[in-house]
Amino acid sequence: MIAVMEDAMAKHAAKDVGVDVSAYRRLALEMPGAVEGSHMGAADFRVGGRIFATLAYGAKGLGTLKLSVEQQTMFIEEAPEYFSAAPGGWGRMGMTLVRVDAPEEVLKGALSTAFQQVVSKQAGKKKSAAKKKA
Repeated sequence: MIAVMEDAMAKHAAKDVGVDVSAYRRLALEMPGAVEGSHMGAADFRVGGRIFATLAYGAKGLGTLKLSVEQQTMFIEEAPEYFSAAPGGWGRMGMTLVRVDAPEEVLKGALSTAFQQVVSKQAGKKKSAAKKKA
């Protein structure tokens, strides 16, 4: 029953933006500990309270990924048909747009990279805090 309700909610949300974002949403939520929230009226996906992906440009058929600048460069060079830098300063900091109609394996790899980027930063901060206490 819950799966049916979630599926109906995902289809409803996709209709709201005029683009099918259900695969992007599903893949983001498959990441361990990932939850869906909202940031400035757009769906976001978080782990440990930190955003790793959003649907801020969902109406344009794009998801946003929080990547390092190096990761962003790699994705854009390898698949420019699916990836581009987010506009302005956000893009220069690694925020990357991905077409939500990209093949699932492309979306899954990109979302996993963004997820791991956030998780690794959280782990690094915890290690720094532990060293300061010691």
